[in-house]
Amino acid sequence: MAMGAKRKTPPGILLLRRIRGRNWSPKTFRYAILLITFIAYACYHASRKPSSIVKSVLHPEPSTKPPQQEHINMYPWPLGNVFVKEETDVNHVLLHRNSGKGWEPFNGKGGTSRLGEIDVAFLACYSLGMYVAGHLGDSLDLRLFLTWGMIGSGFFVGLFGMGYFWNIHGFWFFLVMQMAAGLFQATGWPSVVAVVGNWFGKRQRGLIMGIWNAHTSVGNICGSLIAAGVLQYGWGWSFIAPGLVMSLGGVLVYLFLAAYPEDVGFPDINSNSGKFIKRHRDIEEEEVEEADVEEEGESSGQGYENKRSVGLLQACMIPGVIPFAMCLFFSKLVAYTFLYWLPFYLSQTTIGGEYMSVKTAGNLSTLFDVGGIVGGILAGYISDKFKARATTAATFMYAAIPAMLVYHSYGGVSQTVNVVLMMVAGLFVNGPYALITTAVSADLGTHKSLQGDSRALATVTAIIDGTGSAGAALGPLLTGFLSTLGWEAVFYMLVVGALCAGLLLTRLVIAEIREKLGYVDEVPACEPLLNDRR
Repeated sequence: MAMGAKRKTPPGILLLRRIRGRNWSPKTFRYAILLITFIAYACYHASRKPSSIVKSVLHPEPSTKPPQQEHINMYPWPLGNVFVKEETDVNHVLLHRNSGKGWEPFNGKGGTSRLGEIDVAFLACYSLGMYVAGHLGDSLDLRLFLTWGMIGSGFFVGLFGMGYFWNIHGFWFFLVMQMAAGLFQATGWPSVVAVVGNWFGKRQRGLIMGIWNAHTSVGNICGSLIAAGVLQYGWGWSFIAPGLVMSLGGVLVYLFLAAYPEDVGFPDINSNSGKFIKRHRDIEEEEVEEADVEEEGESSGQGYENKRSVGLLQACMIPGVIPFAMCLFFSKLVAYTFLYWLPFYLSQTTIGGEYMSVKTAGNLSTLFDVGGIVGGILAGYISDKFKARATTAATFMYAAIPAMLVYHSYGGVSQTVNVVLMMVAGLFVNGPYALITTAVSADLGTHKSLQGDSRALATVTAIIDGTGSAGAALGPLLTGFLSTLGWEAVFYMLVVGALCAGLLLTRLVIAEIREKLGYVDEVPACEPLLNDRR
């Protein structure tokens, strides 16, 4: 659907409008946008977690000590205990259907390498697809684009799990399913950031998006709990259940997501100097109704007919895009290594002198994302408070280095120490990742150099997150090989990645500090970040 064509009001909103007899206020729509996009991207991340949960089932390490049988817990955390030391007898049969030898082709000597390869296949397709998806997102109806992306992604995630029930052992099948899922997953991030950017100006964008970006961690937590909870019925269900949730999320988006203010009768915030809320703050819902209830979405596309999407090269020329994109490359390398390998790491190392069950490792790994939620909100608040996006991101990345080293060195002392150190590491690792992929991307996508005549939100977001996703693909791949040398080598890789991420922002950090000290550069290096009051 071309941007110039007339878009229609989402059918769910039309139904609610007819039932209520009037339209929602702009403020209500903004709350609805935040909620729907939050749920949508939480579904995306939930569908990425199963592979990390089932790694220890597909490739059980021969040297791992079996969990000691003490008690049975049929419910996943938070309904049951976090630390589950015994799976039930039926679990044992289902999880190790091949006599405890894992699942071909992932068991055996090269198992961890193959697991790393399917991770990199997913993330490589995700990264490449991001560049195309970003441009399409600026050219097509974001609501329909996001809907089909979610349904398609859920379909292929579910097909991966069907390999268990169809007794498939060909590596090509799992590889192709992951590649297809990666391509559809690329539709998510550029779309949701663009939708939120369409409805919110720059004031307090860091804090708002920091809170909103908790969907990443919430999705990881829910995905882990769902995958671990149904693991007892066979690892295939750990993919099918999140895939089904993902597809249902696509239906929600189709019915209720108003991707553009124009779709429901309001002006484009980014072409009205950020006066959207001020202009409508005192307007009663009944007054709004007169303007657009009768239109039934007929004029929703008019505001975009004279606007064009920008090309990738043009978007790359926006000041700040390239440095933040390269920073995110290394930031996501670190974050996604934890995302895909933390449950496996927890199940293969001793904590308090004991090994964990697969379910326990999956449950415990969610606490890394709890720390990530706090980190994202904190980074957004600090960057708003001091108007220093680059400095905030770089500081968090440098702080992540000692946090990761301490976690690796002392995380095995006890379960309590492991939890605390894991959450601290999650705070510093996910903080800058969340800041760059949300507030920074939205700032750059509405940069004043675009002069209000271009739609660049999804394109800029795709460039930054697509580049970051290349790092996200590299981290898990390297981990698959380095883990054979010992986990110490993996953590050294993570330290180098965090250091590079911080150093790449040095120029922007210096520019922000100079600005705070009263120096004015002829061409400010950080011009897009919070200095453009729209």
